[in-house]
Amino acid sequence: MNVTIKPDNLSKMIENYKIEEMVKGWFIGNFDPSLYQTHNVEVGIKKYKAGDYEVSHHHKIATEFTVILYGEVEMSGKRYKDGDIVKINPGISTDFKAITDVTTVIVKIPGASNDKYVD
Repeated sequence: MNVTIKPDNLSKMIENYKIEEMVKGWFIGNFDPSLYQTHNVEVGIKKYKAGDYEVSHHHKIATEFTVILYGEVEMSGKRYKDGDIVKINPGISTDFKAITDVTTVIVKIPGASNDKYVD
Protein backbone atom coordinates (compact mmCIF):
# COMPACT_ATOMS: atom_id res chain seq x y z
CA MET A 1 0.00 0.00 0.00
CA ASN A 2 1.45 3.34 -1.04
CA VAL A 3 0.62 6.42 1.00
CA THR A 4 1.03 9.86 -0.45
CA ILE A 5 1.55 12.70 1.99
CA LYS A 6 0.60 16.11 0.71
CA PRO A 7 3.15 18.87 1.39
CA ASP A 8 0.69 20.85 3.54
CA ASN A 9 0.31 17.81 5.84
CA LEU A 10 4.06 17.19 6.00
CA SER A 11 4.69 20.20 8.26
CA LYS A 12 2.34 18.63 10.81
CA MET A 13 4.43 15.44 10.87
CA ILE A 14 7.99 16.81 10.85
CA GLU A 15 9.16 18.79 13.84
CA ASN A 16 12.39 20.76 14.20
CA TYR A 17 14.42 21.30 17.36
CA LYS A 18 17.85 22.72 18.22
CA ILE A 19 20.43 20.79 20.22
CA GLU A 20 21.22 24.03 22.06
CA GLU A 21 17.70 23.90 23.53
CA MET A 22 18.39 20.56 25.20
CA VAL A 23 19.97 19.91 28.63
CA LYS A 24 23.75 19.68 27.97
CA GLY A 25 23.05 18.05 24.59
CA TRP A 26 20.79 15.28 25.95
CA PHE A 27 17.72 15.06 23.72
CA ILE A 28 16.22 11.62 24.53
CA GLY A 29 15.70 10.42 28.08
CA ASN A 30 14.36 11.62 31.39
CA PHE A 31 15.20 15.30 30.77
CA ASP A 32 13.17 18.47 30.46
CA PRO A 33 13.04 19.36 27.68
CA SER A 34 13.34 16.02 25.89
CA LEU A 35 12.16 14.97 22.45
CA TYR A 36 11.20 11.58 23.86
CA GLN A 37 10.70 11.11 27.59
CA THR A 38 11.87 7.66 28.70
CA HIS A 39 13.82 5.88 31.42
CA ASN A 40 14.90 3.17 28.96
CA VAL A 41 17.67 5.07 27.15
CA GLU A 42 19.49 8.41 27.08
CA VAL A 43 20.92 9.91 23.90
CA GLY A 44 22.94 13.08 23.63
CA ILE A 45 25.29 14.97 21.34
CA LYS A 46 28.20 16.51 23.20
CA LYS A 47 30.70 19.05 21.89
CA TYR A 48 34.03 19.70 23.58
CA LYS A 49 36.87 22.12 22.97
CA ALA A 50 40.47 20.88 22.94
CA GLY A 51 41.62 20.57 26.54
CA ASP A 52 38.15 20.05 28.05
CA TYR A 53 38.28 17.40 30.76
CA GLU A 54 35.79 15.33 32.74
CA VAL A 55 36.99 13.64 35.91
CA SER A 56 36.94 9.88 36.27
CA HIS A 57 33.47 8.52 36.94
CA HIS A 58 31.41 5.38 36.52
CA HIS A 59 27.80 4.28 36.26
CA LYS A 60 26.40 1.54 38.48
CA ILE A 61 23.42 0.78 36.25
CA ALA A 62 23.91 2.10 32.72
CA THR A 63 26.13 0.85 29.92
CA GLU A 64 27.51 3.87 28.07
CA PHE A 65 28.40 3.98 24.38
CA THR A 66 30.51 6.93 23.25
CA VAL A 67 30.75 7.48 19.49
CA ILE A 68 33.56 9.80 18.40
CA LEU A 69 32.12 11.60 15.39
CA TYR A 70 34.89 14.15 14.96
CA GLY A 71 38.13 14.73 16.78
CA GLU A 72 40.36 12.85 19.19
CA VAL A 73 39.88 12.05 22.88
CA GLU A 74 41.70 10.23 25.63
CA MET A 75 39.77 7.97 28.00
CA SER A 76 41.58 6.06 30.75
CA GLY A 77 44.91 6.70 29.06
CA LYS A 78 43.84 5.39 25.63
CA ARG A 79 43.22 7.56 22.58
CA TYR A 80 40.18 7.32 20.34
CA LYS A 81 39.37 9.23 17.15
CA ASP A 82 36.81 9.69 14.36
CA GLY A 83 34.61 6.64 13.95
CA ASP A 84 35.60 4.88 17.18
CA ILE A 85 32.82 3.55 19.41
CA VAL A 86 33.75 3.04 23.05
CA LYS A 87 31.57 0.76 25.20
CA ILE A 88 31.85 1.33 28.95
CA ASN A 89 30.16 -1.32 31.05
CA PRO A 90 28.57 -0.58 34.45
CA GLY A 91 31.11 -0.23 37.24
CA ILE A 92 33.99 0.64 34.89
CA SER A 93 35.54 4.06 35.52
CA THR A 94 36.92 6.41 32.92
CA ASP A 95 37.92 10.02 32.61
CA PHE A 96 37.60 12.01 29.39
CA LYS A 97 39.97 14.52 27.82
CA ALA A 98 39.43 16.25 24.49
CA ILE A 99 42.74 16.22 22.65
CA THR A 100 41.22 18.24 19.78
CA ASP A 101 37.80 19.84 19.35
CA VAL A 102 35.44 16.88 19.55
CA THR A 103 31.84 15.97 18.79
CA THR A 104 30.46 12.79 20.33
CA VAL A 105 27.18 10.93 20.48
CA ILE A 106 26.50 9.32 23.85
CA VAL A 107 23.99 6.52 24.39
CA LYS A 108 23.26 5.18 27.87
CA ILE A 109 21.19 2.03 28.35
CA PRO A 110 19.13 2.01 30.43
CA GLY A 111 18.55 5.66 31.09
CA ALA A 112 19.22 6.01 34.79
CA SER A 113 18.86 9.35 36.54
CA ASN A 114 21.54 10.10 39.12
CA ASP A 115 23.73 7.19 37.96
CA LYS A 116 27.00 9.14 37.63
CA TYR A 117 29.49 8.49 40.43
CA VAL A 118 32.70 10.51 40.58
CA ASP A 119 35.68 8.39 41.63
